[in-house]
Amino acid sequence: MQNNRHIVNIALIGFMGTGKTSVGRLVAEQLHFHYLDTDEMIQSATGKTIADIFSNCGEPAFRALEEKTVQELTTKTQTVISAGGGLPVAPQNLASLKTHALVVCLWASPAKIWERVRNQTHRPLLHDSDPQKKIRELLAIREPFYKQADILLNTELRSLREVAQQVVHQYRLEASSR
Repeated sequence: MQNNRHIVNIALIGFMGTGKTSVGRLVAEQLHFHYLDTDEMIQSATGKTIADIFSNCGEPAFRALEEKTVQELTTKTQTVISAGGGLPVAPQNLASLKTHALVVCLWASPAKIWERVRNQTHRPLLHDSDPQKKIRELLAIREPFYKQADILLNTELRSLREVAQQVVHQYRLEASSR
């Protein structure tokens, strides 16, 4: 990791269904940090759901909103950020997060992700004739970006609490080395 970084936040990246929201809330609670979800920030700013933005404006418009949101995050401190699943695919988003946050990628297999999200209707990217295939395709595209995280954690065989404890531990290790 670059020593010139000023790590004051934690950013959780990864595919939908890997535990970013649940783990992020637990980590924020343990560290007494604020918690922000980029999708919630976008919904709050626009007054629209993510699904509405995708269907009415298209994915490029949503990605532009994500980029704007990521820039707003550079002023935050002591914050756990849960990033939308596709957010790190834009190199400028990942680079921006790395200026102020320890970037942790939560990872799970396509089968485990499908098991976790199959009953959720608010996921626009899963409105597909073969959602399991779509998950595999998107993971293949996003994997190189996810692997640029500072830390990768597999969430399949760990409880949410165990994953959160690992994130807190990694953050404290990073903070103590500065």
